[in-house]
Amino acid sequence: MASSPHEVTQAPQPPPPANSRPRSSLSSAAEAATTSGKNRIKRAKPPLPPPPPPLPLRREARVPLRLLLKVTSVACGVQFGWALQLSLLTPYVQELGIPHSMASLVWLCGPLSGLFVQPLIGHMSDRCASRFGRRRPFILGGAAVIALSIVLIGFAADIGGIMGDPAGAHVRPRAIAVFVVGFWLLDVGNNTIQGPCRALLADLTGKDHRRTRVANAYYSLFMALGSVLGYAAGSFSAWFKILPFTFTSYCNRDCANLKSVFLVDVLLLALTTYFSVSSVKEIPLNSRASSNIDEETPAQEAFFWELLGVFRYVTSPIWIILIATALNWIGWFPFTLFDTDWMGREIYRGDPNKGQGYHTGVRMGAFGLMMNSIVLGFTSIMLEKICRKFGSGLVWGISSIVLSFCLGAMLIITAIVKDMEFSSKGLPPTVIVVAALFTFTVLGMPLAITYSLPYALISARTEALGLGQGLSMGILNLAIVIPQVCLSYLVFVIS
Repeated sequence: MASSPHEVTQAPQPPPPANSRPRSSLSSAAEAATTSGKNRIKRAKPPLPPPPPPLPLRREARVPLRLLLKVTSVACGVQFGWALQLSLLTPYVQELGIPHSMASLVWLCGPLSGLFVQPLIGHMSDRCASRFGRRRPFILGGAAVIALSIVLIGFAADIGGIMGDPAGAHVRPRAIAVFVVGFWLLDVGNNTIQGPCRALLADLTGKDHRRTRVANAYYSLFMALGSVLGYAAGSFSAWFKILPFTFTSYCNRDCANLKSVFLVDVLLLALTTYFSVSSVKEIPLNSRASSNIDEETPAQEAFFWELLGVFRYVTSPIWIILIATALNWIGWFPFTLFDTDWMGREIYRGDPNKGQGYHTGVRMGAFGLMMNSIVLGFTSIMLEKICRKFGSGLVWGISSIVLSFCLGAMLIITAIVKDMEFSSKGLPPTVIVVAALFTFTVLGMPLAITYSLPYALISARTEALGLGQGLSMGILNLAIVIPQVCLSYLVFVIS
């Protein structure tokens, strides 16, 4: 019979197995009802609810402030020697017979070593695969170079005398040669140790920009402490009595004082360096990680061929930081180079080789720099709170204005003192000395900001470029040393 159009022709069922029981019509109907019910349930099942939102990522634990204090303590030992270098070495080179006009040429070694050494050391520390870590080997190496250079500088007169310089000669060429070698090594050591120190702080704080500012403020605080100790030690004139073996036929009282306090610096540097590098354990960078870093960005590869090629990848905010840093150091470099010499020559009208007026002025200048460092320390402590309230850019801008006013005040004081009469003892009026010391003291505030904010800002803004922290510190250092090189050459040409 032909089927009607609305009937569904079922496919023939396979025969049941031989050992199976015959199925009744009732069980067949029940099975059909169950199957159709399951299908209706499947069709009527509501959609699944949306997945729950992902759990918030756990914030990485902040690096403890106690650890940052320990790591930054090395700045105290480094800055102690730097303070001695700034306060005592310019007068010392003139005692050895280097003309005043050539002193700036001797100081040129610092900017030149910073121009090449610190970026190179920063680049190498980014890729160092030592089992001791990336930064600590360079910190230890820099400290060793500083210790060697200090010994050479302090004993330059004695070594020159052993090599043939006559005792008491006005010009001692062999002592000058030893001094210049030690002085260059001192600047190489300073540039070797400071870049990896700053980079290590950036490694520890990571992307926490607030902690980065705190770390650099701690670094400035220990620099202030080292400066206070260094300038206080430089203003003390009886070190040769504590270490009498430093006084020799080739080394007079002032030379013996310098030699003695430099030996103290070696001990302090060794203690602070050990305390700093032993407080943190770096994760060694294996060769595979090093190769990955090499391939990360073209900016990193550019350094291998040409350092200046990195600037092609620098953004506008970074350029602003670099230009502001360079302009600041056009003012800072002459001050750090001739601060105590200015006090001895212009305020006390002294001569390095005639009488004690010049050396009295140098010690008074060292006292002023000690007061400068105290203000620097207090400013470093308060800097994080000030930046949070007013913003880093505004704080840096105000400090630059204060710097310009203080340098202008030094020019006014110099012009006034030329027309004033001194006492019968050859000492300047008290008001002039107080004004000069006040200017030195106020300059501690912008100096603390110069030592801290540019490093924190450059670290935060170069992170997106894929540059290593060591190379970032090297780039900022170029903005510091290029103005110094230009000023040193200009002073040499004018003189």
